[in-house]
Amino acid sequence: MLGIGLILFYFILPYLTLFNKKLYLCSIIEIQEIMGRFINPFTDFGFKFLFGREVEKELLIDFLNDLLVGEHVITDIRFLNNEQPPEVKTERGLIYDIYCVTDTGERIIVEMQNREQPYFKDRALFYLSRAITQQAKRGVWNFQLDAVYGVFFMNFVMDKDMPSKIRTDIVLSDRDTGKLFSNKFRQIFIELPNFNKEEDECENDFERWIYILKHMDTLDRMPFKARKAVFERLEKLASKANMTQEERAQYEEEWKVYNDYFNTLDFAEQKGVQKGLQKGKEETARNLKELGVADDIIIKSTGLSKEEIEKL
Repeated sequence: MLGIGLILFYFILPYLTLFNKKLYLCSIIEIQEIMGRFINPFTDFGFKFLFGREVEKELLIDFLNDLLVGEHVITDIRFLNNEQPPEVKTERGLIYDIYCVTDTGERIIVEMQNREQPYFKDRALFYLSRAITQQAKRGVWNFQLDAVYGVFFMNFVMDKDMPSKIRTDIVLSDRDTGKLFSNKFRQIFIELPNFNKEEDECENDFERWIYILKHMDTLDRMPFKARKAVFERLEKLASKANMTQEERAQYEEEWKVYNDYFNTLDFAEQKGVQKGLQKGKEETARNLKELGVADDIIIKSTGLSKEEIEKL
């Protein structure tokens, strides 16, 4: 019997191996189909791949010009070291997503933030403050500064008590007159969940950029190419088919982490809603009991069981 078993095992082994390979290939194909044609620009790799490379800096220049239309015309940028060491040993260093300087001297920090943070406004202030203090020169210095800009993409709503809008611009101005006090400090917060326009509703190139970035990983084609040549370039660059094997592997690994995070977030939110509903039912039942309402009426009103009501 043992001999027959071994013979059968070795006979079917190649087919099992082939079956496992097919399962593996199917799982890869399914993942790729879920991931879509274009990369997700909100992964760390995707964001820096599109906007943080010297060879493709025209994309960042074009976006910044559309962001600052009517204020600045940037013709060139130079990427700076995004890893900033601490000024003294007891302080902490920091790493910007993208840090660059324009041809007219403005220093621009561009950050993509997916995870909601309780002190994100403070973090944004800290980032720009470090970019200011690092301009200090040894010896005699007249304190002249280059302007510092912070552009913060956020995959969450920063302040739920504030009016819902896609873009919030922070400047230094006089509180009474509204007159600009200094042009050396500027923050632009882009809250992506607040952008709900469809493709044909976008009114300017800034909105077209935001539409593309928000929906890129679900698009079958790149919109607005006829309006703006840079979007044709973006289509080629963002297509996963044009990535090297190493780039593709790195991106897919980060995409899995990104996807797992938001799946976990959705699950936690659903659990929180369920817990909140249960708590509300229990509070209602408790109030009805105090009023002397019969248990059968409480059961019908709240959906709680008799055992749950007795424990209150």
